[in-house]
Amino acid sequence: MEQILQYSPILIAAIIFFIQYKIFVTPEQLEKKHREIIEDVEEKFVSIHSFHDLKDQFCEMKDKIDKIYDCIIKNNM
Repeated sequence: MEQILQYSPILIAAIIFFIQYKIFVTPEQLEKKHREIIEDVEEKFVSIHSFHDLKDQFCEMKDKIDKIYDCIIKNNM
């Protein structure tokens, strides 16, 4: 018991430091931050499905442009 009393001021100072600088968070605070991060990601980035759809559309457009180009070249010769 005497050893615990000897180190109690250091333990109290450490606990106050952890609380003051918010070293540890509660699950509620963690969930709130998680929701904020998800909202920011949804605003700034596109989903992978949308990306693949857009990529497919560009490939289709490229093919159509190539066909048009080929037709123009054949008609001019």
